[in-house]
Amino acid sequence: MITCEIGTKLPSLNEYIRVCRKNKYEAARFKADIESVISIFIRSLPCFEKPVKLHFRWVESTRRRDLDNVAFAKKFILDAMVKSGKLKDDNRRYVTAFTDTFEYGRENKVILTIEEIISK
Repeated sequence: MITCEIGTKLPSLNEYIRVCRKNKYEAARFKADIESVISIFIRSLPCFEKPVKLHFRWVESTRRRDLDNVAFAKKFILDAMVKSGKLKDDNRRYVTAFTDTFEYGRENKVILTIEEIISK
């Protein structure tokens, strides 16, 4: 198992929808900017050739955001992993499962645990 910390607050689904409703070009730029930030945190990860299971540990500094809105950011993380070449794809063949847990702390961050599936 490999762990990676993404030490920043990622946008919620509501924030992303707001940007999408304003302007589709701005939404594409917003998504690309978020993925670019995430790629800084994941650059030390190896490239995974085999399928993986992922665990997202969401640490929030407040209880203001709904959990489903927070966990939406996994879309940005998975897309950044594919664009960075860390995953071949984020389809069911390469990402077989994921789980989410939530806690509260001083800083917003996501602790990502990746388990490569070894076939027998």
